[in-house]
Amino acid sequence: MSSWFKRKEKGIQTATEEKKDTPKGLWYKSPTGKIVEADELAKNFYVSPEDDYHVRIGSKEYFEILFDDNKFKEIDAKLTSKDPLKFEDTKKYADRLKAAQAKTGLTDAVRTAIGKSYGKDIVVCCMDFAFIGGSMGSVVGEKIARGIDYAIKKKLPFVMISKSGGARMMEAALSLMQLAKTSAKLAQLADAGLPYISLCTDPTTGGTTASYAMLGDINISEPGALIGFAGPRVVKEATGKELPEGFQTAEFVMEHGFLDFIVHRKNLKKKINLYIDLIQNIPVRKEEMKSA
Repeated sequence: MSSWFKRKEKGIQTATEEKKDTPKGLWYKSPTGKIVEADELAKNFYVSPEDDYHVRIGSKEYFEILFDDNKFKEIDAKLTSKDPLKFEDTKKYADRLKAAQAKTGLTDAVRTAIGKSYGKDIVVCCMDFAFIGGSMGSVVGEKIARGIDYAIKKKLPFVMISKSGGARMMEAALSLMQLAKTSAKLAQLADAGLPYISLCTDPTTGGTTASYAMLGDINISEPGALIGFAGPRVVKEATGKELPEGFQTAEFVMEHGFLDFIVHRKNLKKKINLYIDLIQNIPVRKEEMKSA
């Protein structure tokens, strides 16, 4: 294999499951240099209180934020990827899958759950960057498709939380097929007249951006999230031009018309429910109006 396809680990990646119950005395340093105690960070929705930096979190934390009393039912939890191409580079794909599953406790890079949010049932698909960079393989596409099918069958709103480096290269064309597959399923959701809220988190890039992440009835993002197709370096080399300040941040993307709103993590639950009610023409409830 060409050295182009080899990856080097950068920094220290902490598995999502390890972040929740952090022992007292441990500290987190945000990119701006602010220091916060880990348990305080958890209580603040994993947002640094001094500089408002939104720390990357996974499906476990997002489900806790969105579902009433953190009660939900996960579907297709045991669905796992195969290795049909027998991909080998610095490490066999099958071995990388086993290592990612052991490290994260996840079966793949997305989880689908059904539960109540402000008393009404919703379907939430949430990606986990800790699992091979949130890469989109055939299982990711299949679980999203099945989540949409469930929403259509039960006539429920659908929420997609994207956090991904893009298509999973170890599955080649099988991965790229998921762009069309998930987009087609979202068209069926639209035909059924059901709301689709897309939440872009840091990072939302590559094939996810080119498909379901930007197809919401309402597209929202967390502050400061990286959103784009190709990375800034690739864009700069392709265009031969200097990139503007803040290029591919959520704020830049919204300014140029590709996002509807930027939502602070502490307001996610209320805002998402507000948008669902507006799409379905449901009178807004008092608890949603308080911080709308």
